[in-house]
Amino acid sequence: MAEAGRLADPDVEGRLARLDELLARLETAPGPMGATAVEAVRVLTEVYGEALARVLDLAGQPLVAGLAEDELLGHLLVLHQLHPEPAQRRAERAVDRLRPAVRDRGGDIELVGVEGQVARVRVSEARGCGSGCGGGPTVADAVREAVLAAAPELTAVEPLPAPTAPAFVPLDSLLVREER
Repeated sequence: MAEAGRLADPDVEGRLARLDELLARLETAPGPMGATAVEAVRVLTEVYGEALARVLDLAGQPLVAGLAEDELLGHLLVLHQLHPEPAQRRAERAVDRLRPAVRDRGGDIELVGVEGQVARVRVSEARGCGSGCGGGPTVADAVREAVLAAAPELTAVEPLPAPTAPAFVPLDSLLVREER
């Protein structure tokens, strides 16, 4: 619950959605006033980014870590390229948070790594649920959403197939000699 005078998370999300709509309208507005408004928003964002950087300079490491853990503040830190943790570490945490639920359903997930702006995740889903049992979202969909929320500067999450177990070949079948 939000403190008095503060926005609750759903209200923040609503404001962000409205901001996206307004910026999209500004970008397509004809004439010089649209371009001027977009430039004003860009400059204001740069100034706020500098102010945020100065706050981080004055804050101790525990406070910076706490700020980075807040979803909204974490996104602002990423926006201004100030987040103290690399995208790979944040993606790892997102995968780690999902792993117990995936394992409970008979699957598994593992972050293989981040290359450039792409996270690579090995996904093994429960047998018979490769398409997301019942037509719902798949494990890969949930992983993609969680990783991109934790590290929005990444542009994609590439699911890699789970390794297949090698076929079992009994040792004695390899050692049988033909009789002459």
